[in-house]
Amino acid sequence: MTKNGEERTDLVTLVDEEGNEHEFAVVDIFPVKLKQYAILVPVSYDEEEEEEDLDLADDAYIFRIDLNEESGEETLVEVEDEAEWNEVAAEWESRIQVLEEEDEKEIF
Repeated sequence: MTKNGEERTDLVTLVDEEGNEHEFAVVDIFPVKLKQYAILVPVSYDEEEEEEDLDLADDAYIFRIDLNEESGEETLVEVEDEAEWNEVAAEWESRIQVLEEEDEKEIF
């Protein structure tokens, strides 16, 4: 996903319930109904090629970005409400479609 013609390469490390760290790439951030959401995909490393491998089709996760008003820090909260998840997923799919159409126009 690109933003203003630049490739997004933001990485975040999340810790699961067992204390294991997992690295994710932030592929998009966008608003839905006055809330901010982030789409994250796991980053895996190809040891032979020493490259990061992002697989958008298989494992994309939706997180809401909540702001702690006391500390001013942003927190990623996994979206578990089905209706909220469906609404954000539909918005993200629309964004992808628009970007793909723009990319096709640039090719021709």
